[in-house]
Amino acid sequence: MTQFAQQIAFLQEIEKLKAVYRQTTVLADNDRSENSAEHSWHIALVAHVLRPYANGEVQIERVIMMLLIHDIVEVDAGDTFAFADDVDMDAQSQQELLAAKRIFGLLPAEQGQPLIELWHEFELAESADAEFAKAMDRILPLMQNMANDGGSWARHTVSKSKVLERNRYLQESAPRLWQYACEQIDIAVANGWLTDN
Repeated sequence: MTQFAQQIAFLQEIEKLKAVYRQTTVLADNDRSENSAEHSWHIALVAHVLRPYANGEVQIERVIMMLLIHDIVEVDAGDTFAFADDVDMDAQSQQELLAAKRIFGLLPAEQGQPLIELWHEFELAESADAEFAKAMDRILPLMQNMANDGGSWARHTVSKSKVLERNRYLQESAPRLWQYACEQIDIAVANGWLTDN
């Protein structure tokens, strides 16, 4: 297969991300389920707009690329609810690793290998860029749930402690956004959208 044919195959494969639906809904479109491709686009813009709140230097181009590719693995693995139990999350991680190898492996090695490395960097969240990317991946659903009367939190009876834990990346990577998240979480508890434990 030629290099060009490999690139086209990859681009056609990732279009399937538009058919992977998430728990978060799109309030502006009759509260339909959001798909993972929409999420990736939206979160890349969130990172660009909220970059001034990063604690220290981040390379926003790398952050945006991480966010554009972070859910591509859901083409094979599907989406798992962010607050699923540990067994389901561990199984999801294994499926996503296999999916990353297969999907990024469709590209020529000189393009696919850097992308799989960037995907791993995002997953591990050990660099400043990856921590900020993770933080953006956490704050967007928070904003969406707040705009939608608790959204998936209310539907699944999610606790305050779980949402705080999920958003912990903000504490170091974007302290002002962590403050905002804590304020919003308290409002969600007061409104009965999150349980207080």
